[in-house]
Amino acid sequence: MLQYIIRRIFYIIPTLIVVSVVSFTIIELPPGDFLTSYITQLELSGESVDQSLVDALKKRYGLDQPLYMRYIKWVWEAMHGNFGVSFEWDRPVSELIWDRLLLTVVISLSTLMFTWIVALPIGIYSATHQYSMTDYVATFLGFIGLATPNFMIALVLMWFAFSHFGVNLSGLFSEKYIEQPWSYGKFVDMLKHLWVPMIVLGTSGTAGLIRTMRANLLDELYKPYVETARAKGLGETKLILKYPVRVALNPFVSTIGWTLPQLVSGSTIISIVLSLPTTGPLFFKALLSQDMYLAGTFVMMLSFLTVLGTLISDILLAWLDPRIRYEG
Repeated sequence: MLQYIIRRIFYIIPTLIVVSVVSFTIIELPPGDFLTSYITQLELSGESVDQSLVDALKKRYGLDQPLYMRYIKWVWEAMHGNFGVSFEWDRPVSELIWDRLLLTVVISLSTLMFTWIVALPIGIYSATHQYSMTDYVATFLGFIGLATPNFMIALVLMWFAFSHFGVNLSGLFSEKYIEQPWSYGKFVDMLKHLWVPMIVLGTSGTAGLIRTMRANLLDELYKPYVETARAKGLGETKLILKYPVRVALNPFVSTIGWTLPQLVSGSTIISIVLSLPTTGPLFFKALLSQDMYLAGTFVMMLSFLTVLGTLISDILLAWLDPRIRYEG
C-alpha cells in the first residue's frame, strides 16, 4: 500500500505538467486574444487606437512573446507563488482567487454536508423498507430532484420569495454588508443567506445519492454474510450499520475525487443566477475574455485537487473495504 501511495504521488507531477500544457494551449486556440477584444471595445467606444498603443499593450501583457515563452514564464512564476496578473482585472491572480475562494469553500462544504446528512439516512431507510410508502415517496422525490435543473429551482425560489414575501434571495449578503470587512454581524448575515444556495445546489446531489445508497444497500442486504450475521443473533440495526452500509458507502468515498475540485469551482450557472461572489463566475469570465493567466491558474488548481482527491479516495476505499488491495 505504501509503495502504491508513493508511486501515485510521483505520477502527480507529470500529470500536472501535461494538464498545464494542454489547458494553456486550449485557452489560446480561439482566434484573437484578450488584447484583440480590448482594442475592439476601445474602437466601438469611439477612441482611436494607434499602432504605438497596440505595441505598448502587447509588451505590457507579454503578448508580443511566442506561446511557449509565455507558458514557461507563467509556470516559472507559479512555482514561486506568483500566478501572474489578470488582464481583465489588472490585479494579481492570487488576490482575485483568494477573495472568492473562502466563500466558495463555505458554500460547497455546507452543500456537501447537507447532501450527505439528508441522503444517507433516507437511502438506508428506503432500502430497508423496500416497496413501502416511504420508499415510493423517496423514489418519486429522487426522480423529481434528478430531472429538475438546479438553475430552474433557483429561479422558482427567487420568484416565489419576491412575489409572495417581497424578499430578494439573490446574493450572499445583505446590501449593507456587501462592501464591509468581515465581522460577526457579516458572518451571521451570511449564514442567514446560506440556506438558499445550499438547498439549490444540494437538490440534485441529494436525490442522486439517495438512489445510489438505496441501490447499493439492496445489493448487500441479501448476501450470505448478512444472513450469517443475522443467524448468529446480531441486532438488526447494528448488523445493517456495521456490514452492508459500510460496503455500500464505497461509491460515496470514491466520489471524493470530484468533491475537492467542486469546493473550489462551485456551480457556475447557479452562482450567476443567484449572484453569488464565488470563483465560478470569475472562471467563466476568464475563459470568455481569454484571460489566460487567470483561467490557466483555475485549471491547474482544479486539476491538482482532482488528482489529490482521487488519491485520497483510493486510500480511504482500501481502509473502508479490506477486500480492496492495490499491490500486484
